[in-house]
Amino acid sequence: MKKNDNMFTRNASRRAFLTKGTVMAGAASVGASAFGKAIPAFASDEFDDGGGKPNKGDIAILRFLQALETIEADLWRQYAELGGPSVATGTQGLSPIDLTDQNGKPVVTGLAPFYIGGLLILDSDMPQYIADNTDDEFGHEVWLKNYLASKGADVVNLHKYASLAPSRVTGVPNIGRLTNLTQLTVDTTWWQRYRSDRLNPDLGDTFENAIPSLAVGQHTAIPRTNADLIADPGQDSGVGIHTQAIAFTAGFHFGTIEQGGSSLYPALAQRVSDPEVLRVLLSIGPTETMHFQTWQDKAGNATQITDMDTGFPGSTGATVTFPDLNAGLDPNNPSQSNPLPGVADQFQTNLIMPEPTFFLNRKLGKISIIRPTETKNAAKNALQGLIDSGLFIGHTSKSGKSDGFVEFLRDLAEDADEARRQFD
Repeated sequence: MKKNDNMFTRNASRRAFLTKGTVMAGAASVGASAFGKAIPAFASDEFDDGGGKPNKGDIAILRFLQALETIEADLWRQYAELGGPSVATGTQGLSPIDLTDQNGKPVVTGLAPFYIGGLLILDSDMPQYIADNTDDEFGHEVWLKNYLASKGADVVNLHKYASLAPSRVTGVPNIGRLTNLTQLTVDTTWWQRYRSDRLNPDLGDTFENAIPSLAVGQHTAIPRTNADLIADPGQDSGVGIHTQAIAFTAGFHFGTIEQGGSSLYPALAQRVSDPEVLRVLLSIGPTETMHFQTWQDKAGNATQITDMDTGFPGSTGATVTFPDLNAGLDPNNPSQSNPLPGVADQFQTNLIMPEPTFFLNRKLGKISIIRPTETKNAAKNALQGLIDSGLFIGHTSKSGKSDGFVEFLRDLAEDADEARRQFD
């Protein structure tokens, strides 16, 4: 690809914070020129943060979370550009779409009408929800950068890694991306995990996928070019099966991404020492859960279709089937022919409230909880899930040479997992 303009404009030295010890609010006099427009200068006489004094471990956790929020902001921007609301598609209400990126520049949304048509099968408000989720992730990234800077700590800037090609759908900005949404392997085991009344991943239990075919091969969750956008008057939606499949893949990927944040924040909160940093994590984490609850509900509206990704620019040859999850049939067991209530309990689409299950010790009984929340290796496990999903395909060349992006993220995850809660 030709050299792209870049949406990230600032740099930061790797691991420099490890030499700083406890970071004091009084040290927060970092100039705006060091971090760009999103990072204001904080003078000690004009910034009252409530007295928080994060230690090295706290800063490591915040840096890792800021990096992941930057990644989330990158992928959600792509979803918003293509599937967000627009006047042209009749998906914008009276409330204006005032989505701006991390540098305060407007983000164009709703560029792929037939893709939006596929998303509308899941829910008529999908474009607005996508824009709102994107706005939230932009805010998480920028706020965490500002908070780190206010403590005199180095922020994480991933700008030099934003080199992946964007979608070639007409109108999409030609700027480098951090994430690849066109070769995904989507884990949907969270669907059964939150419906089970006896299993918990923190107790060593495993789960089946709701959409088994998404866990095999590489699937695109966004239209790669205009060729992926197909009209079909024979469909009730007027949208071709191939385009519907891309939209439905996105719908389940939304849930996969946001359930990860729902678990990661409480898992890492257990390692935090400073009360103010704990407040930060406990305040951001529930917003991820609100996102997850929304997407879980909407993904269940996917209709029964099968599509093979062949004959299009960038095709991977993968086949995806979206089954009827309300049929009482296990999508992982093709030999089952008769509906079973026990199977329905694991897959029925409207069972979106977290089913009470065992927690900490099975002898304690069942309780409705976020799961998992195990803190051991929480950061490394979260990152590995993103790597395994194919989200970073392209950061390593065909010859095996890496641009260093994944290695840098692994370092951040390791630092976060090494944090230990300390008491005065």
